[in-house]
Amino acid sequence: MTGVNKVILVGNLGKDPEIKYLEGGSVVANLSLATTEAYRDNQGNRIENTEWHDLEMWNGQAKVAEQYLRKGSQVYVEGKIKSDVWQDEQGKNRKRVKIRVISLTMLGTRNQQEQSQPSRPSQAEQYHGGPVRDNTTHDLTGSQEEDDILPF
Repeated sequence: MTGVNKVILVGNLGKDPEIKYLEGGSVVANLSLATTEAYRDNQGNRIENTEWHDLEMWNGQAKVAEQYLRKGSQVYVEGKIKSDVWQDEQGKNRKRVKIRVISLTMLGTRNQQEQSQPSRPSQAEQYHGGPVRDNTTHDLTGSQEEDDILPF
């Protein structure tokens, strides 16, 4: 029997994406995503718990992250858990858990996105409706009418 390794997260970026261009033309983006859950305790006090997640995006997704995502951007991601294992300089075994992003959707209104990226054209001006690599979903249209974003 095969297993399932799927993660769904909605949260805000804690910093701008870190982009690395690798030999051979590959591009990788590393991001830090905060997810916060809130509840009320027995005394009625609001309690918030924030978890931080390390995200990894490759190639087409990394280029989208570099162009459109900034600290504070709200995103919906689907991905899978990946672990990196290595030995540090002292010979200790180290492990880092990250989320390899498979699908990305930008959330929030166009105004929120433009405020975080004042020097960039709006997403509607940048996105021309063509296919995006990595089978990635990119919501680059902001709050336009649904008729404006149909691919036909």
